[in-house]
Amino acid sequence: MRKTTTLALIAGALVALGCGASTTDDTTGSKAETGTEAAAGDTDGGKADTGKSDDKPKTAKIGQPARDGKFEFTVKSAKCGVSKVGSSAFGAKAQGQFCLVTLNVKNIGKESQMFDGSSQKAYAANGTEYSADGSAAIYANKNAETFLNDINPGNQVTGVVVFDIQKDVKLAKLELHDSPFSGGVTVSLS
Repeated sequence: MRKTTTLALIAGALVALGCGASTTDDTTGSKAETGTEAAAGDTDGGKADTGKSDDKPKTAKIGQPARDGKFEFTVKSAKCGVSKVGSSAFGAKAQGQFCLVTLNVKNIGKESQMFDGSSQKAYAANGTEYSADGSAAIYANKNAETFLNDINPGNQVTGVVVFDIQKDVKLAKLELHDSPFSGGVTVSLS
């Protein structure tokens, strides 16, 4: 009886391992087939789309409107070299220097959309990415225009997005987003 139980356990383990291996092989096979099917339908051989300039969003400049999703952004100004934002009693001090980006955000969609300053990115000329400093933006904006602000269709707000960057760095461009997961639009600062 003991041998039968032991053999049954071993047989069960082998069957389980075999089923697990089969499932893994099937999953891997499905992924490979999906990749092959995608590649078979891919007419450019898997290369990135480098075709027409109409396919890519154009880079805007300061003062020019740029659209991403439901928002139209217009950067009004960018001022770097600021060491502190807020009042003498309440404020935030930069680790390096603050760059204050004043922008207008207009909802061009048909539904309310939340603007979040923390979804915005800034880049130096060498490609270094900087995140917005939400806590400093609270002190740089009187009415929290850039902090989780719902904007209804047709309405717009103007506010300041703050970036804390190294003292010896100059920002080259912004990447503005209507949501954390959108593709974004580029605005040149030079």
